Amino acid sequence: MTKILFVCHGNICRSPMAEFIFKDLVQKGGRAEEFEVASCATSREEIWNGVGNPVYPPAREELAKHGIGCAGKRAVQLTKADYNHYDLLIGMDENNIRNMMRILGADPEGKVRKLMDYTGRGGDVADPWYSDRFDIAYRDIEEGCKALLEHLT
Repeated sequence: MTKILFVCHGNICRSPMAEFIFKDLVQKGGRAEEFEVASCATSREEIWNGVGNPVYPPAREELAKHGIGCAGKRAVQLTKADYNHYDLLIGMDENNIRNMMRILGADPEGKVRKLMDYTGRGGDVADPWYSDRFDIAYRDIEEGCKALLEHLT
């Protein structure tokens, strides 16, 4: 089983979108049992008194437009222990990678990657928090998830 953790700043937009897009892809491909997929944040901004906020409504709505649900998902923060549990820890942008390394301390096994590095164009996943373009974020994440799945299979 391949264990994948998608990571963004708050775990309410891009990383949960990646989690549920990837889960949808492997489910539709009949390969869901081959993967453990989750998502988390580098910050605690969306976590209050130990309880994370749910997926941000516009992100949830964008997923729903594509027939993908994310019910029950709440923000959680990346921990150093996650490094040993997951095979891949995939950030959405360069800031996420920097903050992941701050939390993890090191990446001796080369598990920390950026999602768009699996695509032919590289770069960062567009951040809809500032642009309000959840459609563009979805496009980037779907492209990255498809490329990641192809890389793994």
